[in-house]
Amino acid sequence: MLKVKDILAGNQRSGARMIRLIEDNDPNVFELLKELYSHACHAFIIGITGSPGVGKSTLIDALISEFRKLDLTVAVIAVDPTSPFSGGAILGDRLRMQRHATDKGVFIRSMASRGQKGGLSRATKDAAIILDAMGYEIIIIETVGAGQADFDITSLAHSTGIVTIPGTGDGIQAVKAGILETGDVFIVNKSDKPDADASVYELQMMISMRKLLETDWTPRVLKTIAQNGTGVKELANAFLFHFDFMKKNSLMDQKRKEQELLYFKTILKDLTLEKLLLFMETSEEYREVLKKIQSCAIDPLSAAELVFNKVCAFEKKLIKDEI
Repeated sequence: MLKVKDILAGNQRSGARMIRLIEDNDPNVFELLKELYSHACHAFIIGITGSPGVGKSTLIDALISEFRKLDLTVAVIAVDPTSPFSGGAILGDRLRMQRHATDKGVFIRSMASRGQKGGLSRATKDAAIILDAMGYEIIIIETVGAGQADFDITSLAHSTGIVTIPGTGDGIQAVKAGILETGDVFIVNKSDKPDADASVYELQMMISMRKLLETDWTPRVLKTIAQNGTGVKELANAFLFHFDFMKKNSLMDQKRKEQELLYFKTILKDLTLEKLLLFMETSEEYREVLKKIQSCAIDPLSAAELVFNKVCAFEKKLIKDEI
């Protein structure tokens, strides 16, 4: 049986089991999360995003080594595409980080995106709470690599790194998609390829067009070769410098408050959806509405409104019965 004290003690087996229960939507895990939440406000969360093939996993593997040299404990959540059959993560990017498997100061876990276009499901945030409560100082979240759709990471990470490679036109895509506004550190990986300097210049030029206040962080643009570790030490320092900058300018507290509000809204939506699904599973009235739609006896808009009102009435009845 899972115990909060085991999670707080940093027990990796207990942490992994709780994350599994979260992915399985176990109803009992919600109470455990509430107990852990007050203990989860210390970790520095780094988001790493970018298009598929830019070397995110290899870069994170190298980052782990640099942070460990500084004696910082590191947890990684590698978010992968969801299997249409098992619902689990397909790629299992943690296989690329196996050299850290025996390091007790490192925890690596693959999670499924659950079809979220921004690359993250609520389970990712829940897992970050667990890892934070376990005492990990750095939590790195690697998104699924949806490129222009990876905005959700900013609602979870304190610092966001956007990885590109030379010759792909990612700089132009960043402006087109608005990703430029979400990045704190831009990484031109595989910088031994031609046009690396041109990619850096392009990104720097675009960042110079970004409207910044006096208290705003000026995004860094760095070149790396993750395969051999070139530039990774500088990248790790850039993230830590950004962390210090946010703390000194009271931006960290502001960021956490914004993220708490977003988390609250996400949970509220999920709980509402659960009530709707419960109604759909148990209500004969719902099945009658479906028949009316199919026979054109009611339009979909009116039908949706009718079902919503029924769900509200259903919820009131449940509360009354509990009382």
